[in-house]
Amino acid sequence: MKVLALDYGSARTGVAVSDPTGTVARPVTTVERASTDAGFAKLLGVIAAESPELVVVGMPLTLRGQHGEQAQETASFVERLRAAVEAPVETYDERFTSVLAGGDDARAAAHLLSGYLEWQSARR
Repeated sequence: MKVLALDYGSARTGVAVSDPTGTVARPVTTVERASTDAGFAKLLGVIAAESPELVVVGMPLTLRGQHGEQAQETASFVERLRAAVEAPVETYDERFTSVLAGGDDARAAAHLLSGYLEWQSARR
């Protein structure tokens, strides 16, 4: 299953995609200001071009696993995304992906996607 992951941020949103088997994640691009209409439209274009079977959005929980202000903003973005794409949209805990990526949003999305794919594989 081809999965596309988003490391959402109001300034920059990292995009990563898996291979068709859902095994390997690779960074794709970063979309500027996905919270604006123009940025959201660009993001939808990237998603359409990749044709994923599933979209995973990183949910930035606090270290205690709670929904802070950024998580609430992300939840609103996820609802908007669900209304705009055909593929199912899930969320996944992304607490440590930005640190691992060293500030590169597309790489953060790839780390998020790798973690998600490993989690899905372990559930099977």
